[in-house]
Order: sequence, then C-alpha cells, then structure tokens
Amino acid sequence: MEEKTGIRPHRLMMHNRSALSVTGIRDVVSFDENQVILDTDMGLLTMKGKDLHVSRLTLEKGEVDIDGSVDSLAYSSNEAYRKSGESLFSRLFR
Repeated sequence: MEEKTGIRPHRLMMHNRSALSVTGIRDVVSFDENQVILDTDMGLLTMKGKDLHVSRLTLEKGEVDIDGSVDSLAYSSNEAYRKSGESLFSRLFR
C-alpha cells in the first residue's frame, strides 16, 4: 500500500478536558482506557487520562474523536515509529 507524503492540516481541539478532536493523523499506534498514541504529521501525540474512548476514527480523512478525562498531551518524534513501518492495524491483522 502506498503511503501518502502530503502533510494534512493538524488541529487539536479540546472541550473541558473531556472531549478531544484531532485532525492530521496518519495512524493509531496504540490505545487503551488510560493512553492513546497517534502518529500525526507533527510527531507522535500521546494522550494520557482515564476512561479514554475513541468515539470516531476516520483514517482516510485523518480524523479522530476521543472522549474521557484527559490528563496530559505530549508530542515526540515519530521517526523511529515510521522506520519500523508497522502500525497497530497491521499487527492486528497478521
């Protein structure tokens, strides 16, 4: 499958630390009720909190909505992840 090289607009909108909408995502690296890691055009975005739930995910448009109690958001480099070339979904469907 061919990877898109174009950078999508990246936007993060949070409402009362309980509803989060993110655009410009490339992939979901991992998620559970305490942490969600997204690969974005601006780097890996790690969200930590409680009762986190991915309510909407559209990888074709690069959009995700997350509900729950958000405690922290942190960006880091995604170069090592991209070099591994293996997403959450590719690991699930082996």
